[in-house]
Amino acid sequence: MGQKVSFPAILGGQGSGEIALPEQDGKAPAVVVLHEWWGLTDQLRVILDRLAGAGFIALGLDLYHGKVTTDPIEASQLMNALDWSRALLEISGAVYFLADDERVNGKIGAIGFSMGGALCFSAAATIPRLSAAVPFYGVPGEAPDSTKVNAAILAHFAARDTWAKPALARALQAELAARGRSMELHVYDADHAFMNEARPEVYHPQAARVAWDRTLGFLRKHLGTAG
Repeated sequence: MGQKVSFPAILGGQGSGEIALPEQDGKAPAVVVLHEWWGLTDQLRVILDRLAGAGFIALGLDLYHGKVTTDPIEASQLMNALDWSRALLEISGAVYFLADDERVNGKIGAIGFSMGGALCFSAAATIPRLSAAVPFYGVPGEAPDSTKVNAAILAHFAARDTWAKPALARALQAELAARGRSMELHVYDADHAFMNEARPEVYHPQAARVAWDRTLGFLRKHLGTAG
């Protein structure tokens, strides 16, 4: 179970979330985790614990400030009401909050799922302090400025996704390549939200396991390890 934290958002206001810490002593890399349209759920806490168990300091951002739902209609309303620019300022605040933490080794990444995956792409183009970004099945409505992307990107998409379509991911990959930036892209024979164990109708254990192993390897490569 993570510990609740709050921090200043960039340009004023407050951000909040929960942080999970690795057991080992010494400095560790950090990861900001961005939730789906449901809010900061127990499923996201599972991700935080798994990251902490793998040696990362994991901060799950609460972009809805306490609101959580299991109703897709309410989730859609919450996502549509989210101020995207404000959310990116809170993500930036979380990144710099971690950068100032003496337990962090100086390297910070971001992971996002669905709505959070879309935000993860945008964060990679707006927060230069990010060293790595791992968006899962999410594409922002407005393509991020590829000229400003400094973070290494690993993207996970689903072949049967009708929202975050693989073709959109490939287009982003091509645009980044044209600008001299790389994006590792994997498309799985699965449905949208295949990582979400709380949704058995879409959860795909094999794809989830492969994507997670790739994610940990990628984060260790670009952020380092604890110790």
